[in-house]
Amino acid sequence: MAGVGVDEAMLNDLKNTAEQVAVEAAHLVRTAWVRMRSGGEVAVDTKSAETDVVTAVDRESEELVRARLERIRPGEPVLGEEGGGAVGDAAGGVTWVVDPIDGTVNFLYGLPTFAVSIAAQIDGVSVAGAVVEPVSGRRWTAVRGGGAWLDGDRLSVSAADRLDLALVGMGFSYAQDRRVRQGKLTADLVGQVRDIRRRGAASLDLCAVAAGWLDGFFEHGLHRWDWAAGALIAQEAGATVLLPGEAADLGEDATFAVSPGIAAELRAALAAGGAAEV
Repeated sequence: MAGVGVDEAMLNDLKNTAEQVAVEAAHLVRTAWVRMRSGGEVAVDTKSAETDVVTAVDRESEELVRARLERIRPGEPVLGEEGGGAVGDAAGGVTWVVDPIDGTVNFLYGLPTFAVSIAAQIDGVSVAGAVVEPVSGRRWTAVRGGGAWLDGDRLSVSAADRLDLALVGMGFSYAQDRRVRQGKLTADLVGQVRDIRRRGAASLDLCAVAAGWLDGFFEHGLHRWDWAAGALIAQEAGATVLLPGEAADLGEDATFAVSPGIAAELRAALAAGGAAEV
């Protein structure tokens, strides 16, 4: 990533900050999830659609993250899913990109597949990040140029080299008309791969690619906070990664993270299936 020049010590400091703060927020989220599953109530609102939900816990988690980051690294801007913000304008300056609960619907339904995601970006490029799972406690981390890790173990993508034997993760929009188009694309692809998974938390799908638990992941419509940490983790584990705006043949808002051995073949299959029109 040209233009991003940061020394190793600073990268590790950013990674450690992201991990430390994400662990704190994950503890808050887990406490609320356990309380909810025991009969406690959680206030719920909607955003872009009735299916696009936000809880009081999302907001509390982001408030905690913002407060901790301001204490540890005062003055650095934060872009958060709930509190907004913008990518920092100052050249070379750090912006923190935060998803306080990625997988809110899973959280509400009691499914344990959700995470806190925090990334440090410079000039719009992720240079360090952490994704922490409140229920399992798993900690996924990466620094640009320094690799990706799960609980201290180095990550590496799968050695997949055949699309027909690939396990691929996909996601769907909250907008009903777009979900229908995504469903048609998925129906076209499912006969060309081993199988398809849809877990409902893009950050964790990207981490799954990094671990080799998925051979690839593709989704339209993700926001920066959805992919900022997870895409870096996948890339540092060896995945071929394309972010929104980087692959017109897949759609201007497509996110693509795939084991290199099948990346070209999967990209071609998605393009042939009409991904750019989804």
